[in-house]
Amino acid sequence: MFPIPEKEPSVKIKDIKVYPTWVGHRNQLLVKIETDEDVHGWGESGVSGRELAVKGAVEHYREFLIGRDPRNPGALWQEMYRSQYFEGGRILTGAISAIDIALYDIMGKALDIPVYQLLGGKHRDYVPCFATTGAPSLEKLIENCELLLDKGWSVIRSTIAYRGKAKGENLFEPRESIGVSAEWLAILRQELGPDPVLGIDYHHRLTVAEAASFCQKMPAGTLDFIEEPIRDESPEAYESLRTMTDIPFAIGEEFASKWQFAPYLERGITQFARIDICNIGGFTESMKVAAMAESHYIDLMPHNPLGPVCTAASVHLGAAAPNFAWLEARLSPTESLKFQDPELFPKQLEMERDRYIVPDSPGLGVEVNEEKVAAQTFEFWEAPHLNREDGSYTNW
Repeated sequence: MFPIPEKEPSVKIKDIKVYPTWVGHRNQLLVKIETDEDVHGWGESGVSGRELAVKGAVEHYREFLIGRDPRNPGALWQEMYRSQYFEGGRILTGAISAIDIALYDIMGKALDIPVYQLLGGKHRDYVPCFATTGAPSLEKLIENCELLLDKGWSVIRSTIAYRGKAKGENLFEPRESIGVSAEWLAILRQELGPDPVLGIDYHHRLTVAEAASFCQKMPAGTLDFIEEPIRDESPEAYESLRTMTDIPFAIGEEFASKWQFAPYLERGITQFARIDICNIGGFTESMKVAAMAESHYIDLMPHNPLGPVCTAASVHLGAAAPNFAWLEARLSPTESLKFQDPELFPKQLEMERDRYIVPDSPGLGVEVNEEKVAAQTFEFWEAPHLNREDGSYTNW
């Protein structure tokens, strides 16, 4: 549809629209880029709970992107990243991510090819996924996991267990979760046997000492991965924890650049790269991180807690990257966050059992009902502000 570019751009960005939209029980920040050739693309930002801040950043970028050639996402990425003194950070790269994904959607549609063809073609026909489950009791956790196995899921991520007196929903004592979580997982592994892949997401709620204590309470071979046990600001803290356990780490969903990933990949701190394409800078930055990870024999395990646009972008990334493990799926027999509203997204990628089939439709393969999206109200949503019993704050 677009001619081969010459000295002067023959196609230009006409407008960039930002839609913070309530879907399910959380907002999605959707970005639409329109061109003067009547081809448009959709992107999504992943900074949940701070959508208005990202919206403001997109609107800043809009001011100098209007009239630019949408077929140069790499150069536009550099300009957006380097065009301010205070470059980087999750808000800015969240905005860049949505714009970058939309630019690739435009190019795929214009050339009548799926996005992964722009990234070097596909390595696989489907992208395998993992399911998430939790339960108020060990018996229910075993039941949920057996249901997933019966339905064809072979990779399961558990959430944190908690035992003790009834507490408010915003109260969390890390030490009170460690013993029961380790106990349940050890029994769960015995019940499921050695074949299923089993992990847990601790959602960066522990200290180094707490994480080490948790890992050491389980028999060897219980877990195939532990996700984000501590916060990510200090690679050195993770290196210290690495010496205290042999459980593989899955780290990176909060990272906002290849530079944040670099020490974790180069120093062997993580064994799975939890890249978030809607936070790290879209396809342009994700493919660079994928290559860095490949050079260290580390597979991608993308973070995907958002909507159909993020899922589609993650599937195209998973198709194009040779080093790939599993994609997070928040739609399974044990979980549904209602982020895939069919009225808002009349065309979206469909799951087949525990996988997404790599699409062959142009662009991302997602359609958005802009009229309905624009009519949705934005609702302020805050992640839980967790307290310990002494009143101090702790990580969500």
